[in-house]
Amino acid sequence: MIIDLPSTTTSQVNRKMVELRERGGAVALGRVLTLVIVDDDGEHLEEHIDAANEASREHPCRVIVLARGSRTAAARIDAQIRVGGDAGASEVIILRLYGPLASQGQSAVIPLLLPDAPIVAWWPSSGPKVPAQDPIGELAQRRITDSAAERNPIRALAARRKAYVPGDTDLAWTRLTNWRAQLVAALDLPPYEKVTGATVTGEADSPSTELLAGWLAEYLKVPVRRVKTTTAQGIVSVELERRSGAIALHRPDGKVGTLMQPGQPTRRIALHRRNTKDCLIEELRRLDPDEVFEASLQGLDKLASGSAGAAKKKAPAKKPAKSAKASA
Repeated sequence: MIIDLPSTTTSQVNRKMVELRERGGAVALGRVLTLVIVDDDGEHLEEHIDAANEASREHPCRVIVLARGSRTAAARIDAQIRVGGDAGASEVIILRLYGPLASQGQSAVIPLLLPDAPIVAWWPSSGPKVPAQDPIGELAQRRITDSAAERNPIRALAARRKAYVPGDTDLAWTRLTNWRAQLVAALDLPPYEKVTGATVTGEADSPSTELLAGWLAEYLKVPVRRVKTTTAQGIVSVELERRSGAIALHRPDGKVGTLMQPGQPTRRIALHRRNTKDCLIEELRRLDPDEVFEASLQGLDKLASGSAGAAKKKAPAKKPAKSAKASA
């Protein structure tokens, strides 16, 4: 069910939510958190709402969407309430803010927050320079950004590192979960030798590639070379050097990885780029600070740059299919 409330106020939206609750039951009692999405009122807004709806099936929540409209328009709020089949396992409140109200999202959100429920803020497109100091970020226990969605992903990641506060996270990091799991599993197999160096190859503006290299540098305590390439997208390969031979995980096409290591047969591994829905579901599973992400951000200072030519020699002759820019 979708209910439109044009030119409304947050008080009227709240009264309508109470009316719906009385009519359909106290569904709010089953919500485990409030997810606040801050985005521009553009063509990708519905994609982000759909991702939140899918995530709500595992994490029932109230979703409040702050859709920032034209700053030059007259001040007004156009609201929309979605419940039932149009909202997954959540209840969605979309607030389209126009004029001066576009920069006053905090005052619009506060009356609609669930009592005694954790708050998670998500900026699916362009996020603030310091999420913890943003008016919405100040309300939240967890703050989710996405460096890959920024105009300059690498510069955005550097800003995240400088501004990091416990509770911050980035979907560029969440996209690495499968890569990290495969590398850790490979190191658990014989021969049990120390890693002496590592090379991470990926697209020049891929923040996930940077974070993977930072993670290896921080936890393996070895030199890590970050090689940039223009022949493929996202992360292309990781090589961990050991005395008996290297562990190599290559994924030139963005879909299937090939794992090679001494004494073991070559294996093909499903290693698709993770979509936003899966990453959001994973991030909503925890509300405590992500210390591993923080350490990986610090590991960015330990990287050595490599030449793009070295990556081109390792790339396959077949050009990979196009995918989302700067993804993992």
